[in-house]
Amino acid sequence: MNRYPLWRYLLIGATLLIAFIYTLPNFFGEVPAVQVSPVRAVEKADTALLGRAEAALKSANLAYTGAELAGNTIKLRFASPDAQIKAKDVLQAALGDSYTVALNLVSASPQWLGTINALPMYLGLDLRGGVHFMLEVDMKAALDKAAIRYQNDFRAELRSDRIRYGRIVREGNAVTVHFATRDQRDAAIDKLSAAFADLGFTPADQEDGFTLTARLKPEAVKRVQDFALQQNITTLRNRVNELGVAEPVIQQQGTNRVVVQLPGVQDTAKAKEILGRTATLEIRMVDEQADPTMLSQGQAPFGADIVPSREGFPIAVKKDVVLTGDSITDASPGFDNSSGQAAVHINLDGKGARIFKDVTRENVGKRMAILLIEKGRAEAITAPVIREEIGGGRVQITGMANTQEASDVALLLRAGALAAPMQIVEERTVGPSMGAENIEKGFHSNIWGFFAVVTFMIIYYRVFGLFSSIALAVNGFFLIALLSMIQATLTLPGMAAIALTLGMAIDANVLINERVREELRNGATPQAAIHAGYERAWATILDSNVTTFIAGISLFWLGSGPVRGFAVVLCLGILTSMFSAVTISRAMVNLTYGRKARLAKISI
Repeated sequence: MNRYPLWRYLLIGATLLIAFIYTLPNFFGEVPAVQVSPVRAVEKADTALLGRAEAALKSANLAYTGAELAGNTIKLRFASPDAQIKAKDVLQAALGDSYTVALNLVSASPQWLGTINALPMYLGLDLRGGVHFMLEVDMKAALDKAAIRYQNDFRAELRSDRIRYGRIVREGNAVTVHFATRDQRDAAIDKLSAAFADLGFTPADQEDGFTLTARLKPEAVKRVQDFALQQNITTLRNRVNELGVAEPVIQQQGTNRVVVQLPGVQDTAKAKEILGRTATLEIRMVDEQADPTMLSQGQAPFGADIVPSREGFPIAVKKDVVLTGDSITDASPGFDNSSGQAAVHINLDGKGARIFKDVTRENVGKRMAILLIEKGRAEAITAPVIREEIGGGRVQITGMANTQEASDVALLLRAGALAAPMQIVEERTVGPSMGAENIEKGFHSNIWGFFAVVTFMIIYYRVFGLFSSIALAVNGFFLIALLSMIQATLTLPGMAAIALTLGMAIDANVLINERVREELRNGATPQAAIHAGYERAWATILDSNVTTFIAGISLFWLGSGPVRGFAVVLCLGILTSMFSAVTISRAMVNLTYGRKARLAKISI
């Protein structure tokens, strides 16, 4: 009467085995490690770099317990934090400034678990330790940057209508255009006010001519500032995610600040390296009159900058920026149709396409440099001769070393640049020891809560209470295994949700046990009471868990940060508790009592 078919027992056994395997990595802890990664995103960590690192450690008589290539980084494990710190200094001296050497923590679980993707849960900043930054966006620089963009746009608009003008000068976030006659200025007012609705224009008469000063309207100022903040948040999130930092927290705080938390990063230098790793594009004309001898000596011509090229020699580019990465709407890797070499295909927005078309039409036969600016360093990745006017808003950049570099450059350009500079106004490091203390306290609270529930259940429900307690323990394994499988981030609120889930999960077994006792009091046989207890309690269990699940979904949808973490663990705990409380506990009851045809009594 109370028996499961063999396939169901096999299914339960398989789920228990899987849960145990995927829970296992969380019990091995972490070991100190040193992480080595290239400063430039287009460079790669390979076996040659690993060999250099191993040779440097060997020459310094520093032993390491393991080495691995993970993505674009090399991770070397050490037996103690002291060896880790010494190794960091040795590797930094041996590899130079081209590589970032940072302290880190890596899982100590066996390699065979990693081959089946059995990985430990990510731990949040409060449990694992890491770095916390409060960054402030320089709103003045955002407005200045908008003014620079308008300065270039004014030139294009006035030229398109053949309106003569003199100098275009920018002072702060105001742009002033000089004219020789009043008629020229009036024509410019009509043209520019129609093209730029966000700007307010103020004409003035000077002794040496006529001027027109443009400033952003108050509502446009607010819009530029909001855009700068949101673009910076998006850029930081893209860069951190693409560099492999596990579950970072990047969110707005106030009107001009951003909070960044990077769990597991032990030194602030590495964190700053990650935050500053953005790239953008600039297109400038090459100064054809520059003397190569002066360039080799580092002497830049007037109105020009010296930048290194991919070919290894410096070139002079004019200071005036023709186009910036702000005009890029998409970037994708591909190939040059004529040569078959790796290239990056860039799509420009409408305004950028128009500017690029005008510049290429006016400079046929001259060289145009395409600069990639990463970490404040400009490099001319290509400087082709303009053969003809290029329209349509689609630009091809050649000069890539290989397809991987083309893919990396496209990725960097898609991620974008910061819309405005950011300054770190608060910097805090949570040490691993503090995180370990939080883990210990959270673990103890869960364990003591579990044993309190188990003690009550066994005393009150006897053997059925023991079955319920085993099902509760299995529920804990299922929950941890699920969190590990989806690589969720566990924080202190998450540990609180685990404790709450364990307390709530026993409710289903209480309902079942009380229903069985009620059936026995009504005169049902033990076998019939067991069957009726599980069948009739299911509707109540489902109803109570669905309502709690809806509350958890609401918390996840409307909450943020720690609240969402709590909600995720709560919802997963509800799902696992429904399976363990009903299926696992009944399997044990069936194995114990279900095979007895004439059952006189049960221990409940």
